[in-house]
Amino acid sequence: MFKINENYKNLKESYLFTDIAKKVNAYAAAHPEQKLIKMGIGDVTQPLVPEVVEAMKKAASEMGCKETFHGYGPEQGYAFLREKIAEYYLKEMNVKLDADEIFVSDGAKSDIGNFTDLLDNDNVIVVPDPVYPVYVDSNVMLGRKIEYIFGNEKNGFLPLPDEKTKGNVFYLCSPNNPTGATFSRDQLKVWVEFALKNNALILFDAAYEAFVQEDLPRSIYEIEGADKCAVEFCSFSKTAGFTGTRCGYTVVPKNLTCSGMSLNKMWLRRQTTKFNGVSYVTQRGAEAVFSDVGLKNIRKTIEIYHNNAMIMTDTVKKAGIWFTGGINSPYLWIKCPNGMSSWEYFDFLLNNCQVVGTPGSGFGKNGEGFFRLTAFNTTENTIEAMNRLAKIY
Repeated sequence: MFKINENYKNLKESYLFTDIAKKVNAYAAAHPEQKLIKMGIGDVTQPLVPEVVEAMKKAASEMGCKETFHGYGPEQGYAFLREKIAEYYLKEMNVKLDADEIFVSDGAKSDIGNFTDLLDNDNVIVVPDPVYPVYVDSNVMLGRKIEYIFGNEKNGFLPLPDEKTKGNVFYLCSPNNPTGATFSRDQLKVWVEFALKNNALILFDAAYEAFVQEDLPRSIYEIEGADKCAVEFCSFSKTAGFTGTRCGYTVVPKNLTCSGMSLNKMWLRRQTTKFNGVSYVTQRGAEAVFSDVGLKNIRKTIEIYHNNAMIMTDTVKKAGIWFTGGINSPYLWIKCPNGMSSWEYFDFLLNNCQVVGTPGSGFGKNGEGFFRLTAFNTTENTIEAMNRLAKIY
């Protein structure tokens, strides 16, 4: 008899958003006359900008012509896109990257899970709690030991290491999903210095960097020394609406080594073995994101979500609700009122104002008693949802 990976037994049987969908579908079936406003799942609502669409149309036409047809592309991504990403880092964040330190993929979620291939199972994995479930589940699948560093109301859900912190591999996300909290430069400097001192690796999720409005770091490489201890994952999903198109990238600096081995070369080897690359059509669309007009229009789209977040933060402030996020993030992390649990507050909002959010307990022990709302709905729905919310406070 063949053997299975029994570590899968240690995963929760159902996914957080599956549980939410069951509750929402049951309510909708019982109350068909009610309009539900969904502010839970972090999918976008605005379409791709015209520059991206036109670039993909042109690329698709090229695929229909013998002279311009493209077959297998480079697994690490076409040079035209990798070079544009490097230019973006230099112009937007004053971070110098070589194009061959950038690897194009079908999304940050895939790379975050797949990067575990490079790590020995003896590593102690440390994740913040509350946490994006992929960080935990992708390591549970491999049977790895996982420790937690706790975010809470006292530290603004931005935990920092201290002399008691143990571990080899640390997951960080800023702006954070689910809390929306964003590290300052001084805070990220503490993390980088800790990693360098302890020969640890930081896996840094920067999927929401484009939402940062204040003078806060958008890349961990804005911190000196990070190129020797950190890998960065990013995505076009929230930056440019590619949730259904699928494209992202991972930065693996050539200065990042362990036991005499280059993680850049290891990741290249992994990708060329297990990944066939992102389609030419998609990568041409991603390239158009970085055109002058493309960036201008994408920022207009992001501004819609920023305005939604402002409407949300204004409402919860007036209601006297404690929260993080919203300013530099599309997520608002609010404290459940009157000592309610996360799921009690979910039911309360669903039944009293037909607004759907995400229970914080689904993101970890320290998420209990908190609740996530997203700014990714339409402005009209956001205004209506917040008006409903205001009436019950």
